Amino acid sequence: MSHAHDHPSEIAPRSGAAFEVKAGQMLTVIDPLGGQVADLLTIAKADIREMLSSGRTLDYAERIYLTTGDKLYSNRSNVMLEIVEDTVGRHDFLLTPCSEATFRLCYDNEPPHRGCHGNLAAALAPYGIEDDAIPVAFNCFMNVPVDGVTGTFKVLPPLSKAGDRIVFRAEMDLIVGLTACSAPASNGGTFKPIHYEIR
Repeated sequence: MSHAHDHPSEIAPRSGAAFEVKAGQMLTVIDPLGGQVADLLTIAKADIREMLSSGRTLDYAERIYLTTGDKLYSNRSNVMLEIVEDTVGRHDFLLTPCSEATFRLCYDNEPPHRGCHGNLAAALAPYGIEDDAIPVAFNCFMNVPVDGVTGTFKVLPPLSKAGDRIVFRAEMDLIVGLTACSAPASNGGTFKPIHYEIR
């Protein structure tokens, strides 16, 4: 259920949640302790086949790092969210949510985990969203510098400090999936909670 919170809601480390946000409401994603990524996925309430699109958004923005004033588009080229405040200025919209396969293929010494993909799939299942439908999420606070010549990238610890936030205005009625990222590399090797508010 979407409603205003007197206190932020908390997503526990390495978990996820789903909730609804109405057009015109503000969604604030907060890094309460600093250095923690949150994967954000939006789906149109009116038709769950309409989802957040990295490809459309980056095409229209003409850059890969999005911040205040930028709009996030759906696969149908409709605006889903607009970033209205951003205290960090570095987020990622290139890399897909980590999954059980990511841990198998990329993290040799880590125990298996379903990752943000699995957490999003579980949280969004009650809305009828299937595992294979989950696209690239908007990775709040994720720090992925890209080499301008070779195109190679690194995943570095987030630049976010305790209490940093990014605020979105919903431009349509949305189903939102949000995680506290589970990948060690993305979070500087630690796992912390994520807070969010709807107003």
